This record gives sequence, C-alpha cells and structure tokens, in this order.
Amino acid sequence: MSHPTHLLGFPRVGAKRELKTLLENHWKGELDEASLLQGAKELRQKHWLLQKGAGVELSPVGDFSLYDHVLDAQLLVGAAPPRFGFKAATLTTAQYFELARGNAAQPALEMTKWFDTNYHYLVPEWRADTAFAAQPERLLSQIREARALGVAAKPALLGPLSLLWLGKAKGEPFGKLSLLPGLVAAYRDLLAALRAEGVEWAQIDEPILALDLEPEWLNAFAPAYAQLSPSAPKLLLATYFGDVSAHAALLKSLPVAGLHLDLVRAPEQISAFLPDYPADKVLSAGIIDGRNIWRADLSALLARLRPLAEKLGDRLWLAPSCSLLHSPFDAAAETALDPELKTWLAFAVQKLNELKTLKRGLEEGRAAVSDELAGSDFARSQRQTSPRIHNPAVTERLAALPANADRRASAYPVRAERQQAWLKLPPLPTTTIGSFPQTPAIRASRAAFKKGELSAADYRQAMEQEIELAIRRQEALGLDVLVHGEAERNDMVEYFGEQLAGFAFTAGGWVQSYGSRCVKPPIIFGDVGRPAPMTVDWARYAQSLTAKPVKGMLTGPVTILQWSFVRDDLPRSAVCRQIALALNDEVLDLEAAGIRVIQIDEPAIREGLPLKRADRDGYLAWAGEAFRLSGRGVDDATQIHTHMCYSEFGDILPAIAALDADVITIETSRSDMELLTDFGRFRYPNAIGPGVYDIHSPRMPSAGEIRALLDKALKVIPAERLWVNPDCGLKTRGWPEVDAALTAMVQVSLELREQLAQTA
Repeated sequence: MSHPTHLLGFPRVGAKRELKTLLENHWKGELDEASLLQGAKELRQKHWLLQKGAGVELSPVGDFSLYDHVLDAQLLVGAAPPRFGFKAATLTTAQYFELARGNAAQPALEMTKWFDTNYHYLVPEWRADTAFAAQPERLLSQIREARALGVAAKPALLGPLSLLWLGKAKGEPFGKLSLLPGLVAAYRDLLAALRAEGVEWAQIDEPILALDLEPEWLNAFAPAYAQLSPSAPKLLLATYFGDVSAHAALLKSLPVAGLHLDLVRAPEQISAFLPDYPADKVLSAGIIDGRNIWRADLSALLARLRPLAEKLGDRLWLAPSCSLLHSPFDAAAETALDPELKTWLAFAVQKLNELKTLKRGLEEGRAAVSDELAGSDFARSQRQTSPRIHNPAVTERLAALPANADRRASAYPVRAERQQAWLKLPPLPTTTIGSFPQTPAIRASRAAFKKGELSAADYRQAMEQEIELAIRRQEALGLDVLVHGEAERNDMVEYFGEQLAGFAFTAGGWVQSYGSRCVKPPIIFGDVGRPAPMTVDWARYAQSLTAKPVKGMLTGPVTILQWSFVRDDLPRSAVCRQIALALNDEVLDLEAAGIRVIQIDEPAIREGLPLKRADRDGYLAWAGEAFRLSGRGVDDATQIHTHMCYSEFGDILPAIAALDADVITIETSRSDMELLTDFGRFRYPNAIGPGVYDIHSPRMPSAGEIRALLDKALKVIPAERLWVNPDCGLKTRGWPEVDAALTAMVQVSLELREQLAQTA
C-alpha cells in the first residue's frame, strides 16, 4: 500500500537567502536581468532536487516567485492592473517589479497580510471591466524544467475564488463575483494548457474556505469547479490555515480528484470528511506543521494516520499542513544553537524527513522506523522535562496581578491635556515610526561586534555617532517628535528577543516576509522575563542630544508573539501576557529615565486575528489586555503611541480603540487613505497619524501627493488629533530618499498649519 508524499510549497529564498541577494543586486543595477533569471532558475531547481532526494513524490511547481505568488496568479490569468498601462501578455521583468515596488507615475500595489501569517501579499486590483486571458507560458516553462531534472511536477495554483476574494474592487462600485465567469474561463484555458502538457495532477489552493464566507461565495464553488474539471488535469483542491468541516458536504461533492486538509490547525475536522468520503477522491492529510518549528511527535502522528490508511488505502496522501514558505530552511545548519534545543526543532528540510518517516512507517510498519520514532520520543520527553522551560517567578507575577491592572489612571481627554501641557506640540505634529536607514556602515559595525572584531566600547561609540546623526538630521528637517533611529537594532522582534529570557535565536532561520524582505523569527521555548533594561541607555543618550521629545521605541507583546515561533505547550494568550509584563518593566524604566513619549508597536495585532469570527472576541480581549499591560502604571503625562501597518482594521476598530493608545500611526498611503474612512465612520476617539509616505517602495512621494492624502485625512480626523508621519520605519530606505520625502512631508505640514491658523 502506497501513501504518496507531496508539498504545497517550499521556501523560495534559499538556505542562505540567495533569492534576496539576487533581487537586491538586480535592483541596485549590479546584476543584469539575464543573470537574475538564471540565478532564480538555478535556485528553484536546487530546491526540486533537494525534495526529490528526500523522497517527495510530487513537487510543487509555480510556488517559486520573484516577488509574490498572488501577483503571479494575477498575471497567469492576464490581469495586470490597468493603471500601470502594462499588458500581462508582454509584461517584462522590469514591469513586474514596478507593479510590486511602484514607479515614478504609479504607487506600488497595496500589500496586506496573507491570512494570519506574517507574509505580505500584493493585493489584486479589480475593476468592473477587468478582462482575463490565460498566460500559461511561465508555468509551462517551469514544468519542463522540473521534468528535465526527473522531478515529478505538480503545478500549484491559487484558486479562482480565493484570487478574486483576496483582491479589492476599484473604480465604480460593483460586486467582485460578477468577474467570476471571465476568471473561470481563463482558469479553464490555463488548466487545459497544463493537461495538454501532460500534467497529471494540479494543486489548486482555496484558502478562503477557512474563513466565514458569505453564502454567495460558497454557492459559487460548485458551478465554478464544474466548468474547470472537464478540461483540467486531476485537481487536488487544497485548504489550509483552519477548519473547513462546515463545508465538508460541498467539498466532497466537488468534481475534483482530491482534497487537502490542514490537520495541524484543525485535527478534529477529519471526522466530518471520513463518513461517505468519495471512493474516487484522494485525501491529502496535512499532518506536519508548516507554520511552526517544533519537531513532530512521530509516534502519535503514526497512530493517528493508521486508521486513515486502513480506510482510504492508497488514497491517503501525506503532506505538511500548508506551504513550507512559512518555515525556515534547515535546522542542521544551526551549528551554534544550544544542542539540546536543536534536537527539539524541525525546519523545512527536517519536515521532509518527517514525512518520509511517516510514509515508511505506514507502508512498512513501526519496526521499520523504530530508530526514528525513538529519536522523536526522546526529544519530546526531554523538552517536556527540561528545567529551562519553566520560571516560577514569572507564573507567580502573572497570578498576582490585581483586577484592571491593564487600565490607565485617567481617560484619554485628561491624559491628552496633561501631555500637551509639557509637549507643547503644534497642530499636525510630525514624527517618524522609529527606524532610519540601516547603512552599510551600521551593518558592518554590528557584524564586526558580533564576530568579536569590534570591542563593546567601540561598538557603542559607533552606534552613538549614528544616533547623533539621526537626531541632527531630524532637527534639520524640522520634525516635532524625534526617534533615535534604531541603528543598534537588527530586527524589531529579534532585537528584543535576544535580551529576554525564554528566547533562542538561529543564525540562518530566515523566513520571507515579502519580496526580498526576510525575517529571522525568534524561538520562544520557555517562560519570558526581562533580565535587564534593553533600550533605556540608547534612548537616554538620544534625549540628551536634543530639547525636542524623543520617543522610546518598543515592539509590542502581540507582535513579538506573532513574529516568533511560539512554544506549543502553553496557550498563546499566556505567553503574550508574559511578554507584556517583561515589556512593562522596560516602559517604566524608560519613563523613569525621562522618556515620556513611548511607542509600543503592534503591526501584527490584526494578523493574529482568528480566521473564524466566533474565535475573535476571545483573541481581541487577551491581545488588548497584553498591549495595555505593557504600558501599565505610567503617568497620565506619558504619551503612549502604537503603530500598525499592512492590515485591514475596519472590522475590529472597537478593539483598536480599546487599546487606548494616546496616538496610533497606521499605514494608509498605498491604499490612498481608504483605511481612514473606517476610522472616521467609527469616530476613533484618540489621536491618529495616517501614513503619507510608502516606505516599502523606492518611489518618493511628491509634496502634492502628500498634500492630497492629508486633505483626505482632515475630512475625517479633527486637526487637533491628526499627526503626520510615514507609513512605517525607514530602515530599508537610503538617506537621500528619506531626506527628500521627509522634507516634503514637513513642508506640507507647515503649509497646512498656516491655513488652519488663518481659518481658526
């Protein structure tokens, strides 16, 4: 009895972030297009061969992208956004990157989070007259590449309903589902081209099935797939990130050859699918966690799979729960990691071996994999009993918190008056989100310090020089509330995790966030505490250089949780509260050091929202409490800021308001201030700074564009509660573009202040 193994997707960036290097060298003009494309080809072929060597029987093709798989899906069906003037059929590589990064005439496509992950996808733009036409050549070319290597190729496509749902309607209002007939026709042609190429299986992802879909969207699946199937290869419809058992009857009735279920996020859903499971359908069990890094309990998984194998026979396939895009590459490369902790981990390469073990155990019996099972059992036992996991003092501190410990002493209007009494800010105060350019000199100093080539004293001197540079430049620009620039920080989560107890770090555990941007999530393996101050000295030094207020800069508890690989032996809410109290120690120390404006960033709070509405209130309650706990005990005159970006907030604005931050800064420039409509309709009660400069694009906004955005903002936010700032931190940009953009931003603010004064 055979149980084929397959993947839904594989990490694109490479073991050493090779894709990042290729892209950034190309964008800098140091690598021509032919060399970029050749390097990308060699990287994906290397990944296919690695999978083949690990026993994967069907490898995904089309999951590799130069920037984003959702953008690629749009182009496969000929839907290039018309505002750029590009045609999908003739799109050049340069034009592809302009869609992703913007150009002089057009801002980049909007980015937002891919479901509840930290991956950012480019949001499709739909208009009532959007036309579709299949453009299969890029995908066909990659299928031929894989076959030439002897790799069994399974094209991986984002499904038509999910692609349509994930986009935004632009122009005159219309229902997105009106575009479905034309989109399905393009998919039908695309799938027919795959079949003509001799493709046996095609994976078609419909992750929106894990959401609470409106009836009209659910009702569209059956007719859409009835049109797709006749001319298509065998279709494996993949769901992931949640429970789809409510749609079991629908999914079992669809004319597809198989279904993939996420049995990590929702193991219980299998009971809804097994009764009367169609005899002509494969069931792909997503049994290995594609979203976390803990080694699988192979003995337990083998026991769970055995009844499925007995019922389904060869129709049981084995896979990770979702694409391994969200997993680091290879734990074996972590030579400096604590040896015991390393035995607890499984990155993408190790997950391939776990799949191989489960397959062999099912097909040949437990005795055939007894060594692998013993190793898994031992690692699990060691992790459960390791003394490094638990700190009683942390548990006792949480238990001792009084009722309403997370609440500020006074309401926002009282606090705002006390804060303005000492801040004395002008109308439309200007600030930035925190970071300034991470120059080659900064990175070289940090790398030399970590290698022991630069003394602590010399490193501190180098960073203080960079902090002074940032302060002087901000003063010259005329900004009102300054930041120290974060020269000393490698990453907004990693920096804090390195200084908190209960965290561990990898050398090469990179995960793609978007395009060439990669993050290296910390590993939360034990109880969290703060052994010593983390930012106080840097902030105190920055404040000593200027009479203007300098913000203390912290990453919030929810974001640290969301952007880490989190222990799975405690509820996430408990881990988040531990982080919050550790950060609270830092907040109080900053306040005591004279830092009275403190920003606690929470860009991931929307990302963590459960996909099912029924689970959201509970999450928002503990996430909001954790944020407020991090600022617990500060004086009314201390101004607490937070920052959020690249997410939709309209449906959770009551929870955002309940955070009770004095000032919230949000990303709005790519969406042309769309988000502010929700804030205005809700009558958001505190101060707000909508971003006017998209820092994720090399395109610099003109003063006219900034003015237009602020004019829109003033229509929904009272001037006395409106701040002016970029969308996000500026670490990825260069000083010339930062100076130009911030100069324009400040100048527009000054002009608006004059107008407000004249009309007062």
